[in-house]
Amino acid sequence: MLYICYQLYLVMRRNSLSTFIKRALRRAVSAGEQTIALLYLCKWLFISILVGAVAGSASAFFLISLDWVTNYREANTWIIWLLPLGGLFVGLIYHYYGERAVKGNNLLLQEIHQPKEIIPFRMAPLVLFGTLVTHLFGGSAGREGTAVQMGGTIADQFTRVFRLRPRDRKVLIIAGISAGFSSLFGTPLAGAVFGLEVFLIGRIRYDALLPSFLAAVIADFACKAWGVGHTHYSIPFVPELTAAGFGYTLLAGAIFGLAGMVFAKSTHFFVEQFRKQIAYAPFRPLAGGAVIAVVVWLMGTTKYIGLGIPTILASFEQKLPIYDAAVKILLTAFTLGAGFKGGEVTPLFFTGATLGNALSQALPLPMALLAGMGFVAVFAGATNTPLTCTLMAIELFGAESGVFMALACVTAYLFSGHSGVYGSQIIGSPKSLFFGRDKGSTLTDIGSKRRNKKNA
Repeated sequence: MLYICYQLYLVMRRNSLSTFIKRALRRAVSAGEQTIALLYLCKWLFISILVGAVAGSASAFFLISLDWVTNYREANTWIIWLLPLGGLFVGLIYHYYGERAVKGNNLLLQEIHQPKEIIPFRMAPLVLFGTLVTHLFGGSAGREGTAVQMGGTIADQFTRVFRLRPRDRKVLIIAGISAGFSSLFGTPLAGAVFGLEVFLIGRIRYDALLPSFLAAVIADFACKAWGVGHTHYSIPFVPELTAAGFGYTLLAGAIFGLAGMVFAKSTHFFVEQFRKQIAYAPFRPLAGGAVIAVVVWLMGTTKYIGLGIPTILASFEQKLPIYDAAVKILLTAFTLGAGFKGGEVTPLFFTGATLGNALSQALPLPMALLAGMGFVAVFAGATNTPLTCTLMAIELFGAESGVFMALACVTAYLFSGHSGVYGSQIIGSPKSLFFGRDKGSTLTDIGSKRRNKKNA
């Protein structure tokens, strides 16, 4: 079997996959659309198996490593005092060896919009190492950015192998993003749609639909094949949707959207402040790490650093302090703004779940349901991916809560405005006709224009 695969690879290498398929398509045109569809399926199934298997395995290694460093930190909390040195080390590596990889997720989005150069492979090991250092020494960050960057980077390397055209390369990167997201959270449907939805606000690229779903499902299977499990959540009771419940859900969704906007704007704010105050990039995580270490020592708890999974689980079962969400936003925005590596999604889960928990003290909806709604809706607002988050809710919590989750996610998406954690997202369809002029602009450009107007 391996010999056959190797010989097939040599054929692809000599003739290029695009040329090989093109010749086959010419012969199949006379046979009808279904034959062409079959060839298209075979092409992307072959590529998706490679991308999904490698990306899923990379996510498995990352999750195992992340679990280890988290357990070690919690058993040896003194190590948090080394966070400044860890930040300096990561900062130096990225400054001198990172090159374009410094852009992170935004580089993936830029290459989808305007393909220029193959994403440097160094991006995958760098973000993996940087994220593990961040969590080992006590930074407040997530993990999605790491898996997505590894998936997109790994996928893009096959562009050279199969000599794909720019059009197919875009689809390949999307499939890699979907594979990374899917395997990290164990949500293949949400992962597939995330890759299709994240780079262009308000629109979905349907020509990447099949590759994205194939890669997401295969990557999820590959990750689980290594024996890696995922966190399970439970909403024990979902009430009937009444008129009052409908209104409360919309109100909660609006609040979650505003929280997502605050999270995104806070992160961008700290990025700008660190750049203004500290010119030499490696010194930013050094200074930021020192501040975080002191703050954690003063708080006397590690509850708000790392992923915060125990607190997320607790938000479904017991009342928590109403300030948990605000503290997590502040610490995560500061951590990422200082230049530490990781992701935003799990801190968004933390923010949303604890905010939902707090809202349950004011809104007559079940605590677990509100925690689940916040879990996905704040994420939807901050990343502008309402369909992804609705599917994720169904995969994580069950279809019974689907209507509540969908209403909360789309409302949060609307109320977060044209803001988000990914500055390279482009407005494909404005969220409101009143902002039609924003169409075609990136979130970074929109933010700059608004700041200029205020300063004028």
